[in-house]
Amino acid sequence: GRVEVPRTVTAVLGQDVVLPCRYRAQEQEQVVQVTWLKRGPGAAAAEVAVLNPQHGEHVQEPFAGRVLRHGHGDLGDGAILLRN
Repeated sequence: GRVEVPRTVTAVLGQDVVLPCRYRAQEQEQVVQVTWLKRGPGAAAAEVAVLNPQHGEHVQEPFAGRVLRHGHGDLGDGAILLRN
């Protein structure tokens, strides 16, 4: 399969922004979990959110209330919404 994400996403300070992420599965493939990480310069990646249809969605405490799943249906669409 193939992960499709835009090269850049423009955000406006104080407004919501969607971070798109689509997985184009090959035959017989199924997305079972999506994990979003935040990477900063020189810092280790920090887990932001995990989307799992069986275990639900889990957003790490620093991001709680500000990160929501944006996609609908199966996890082939793993987009998230960053609020404010």
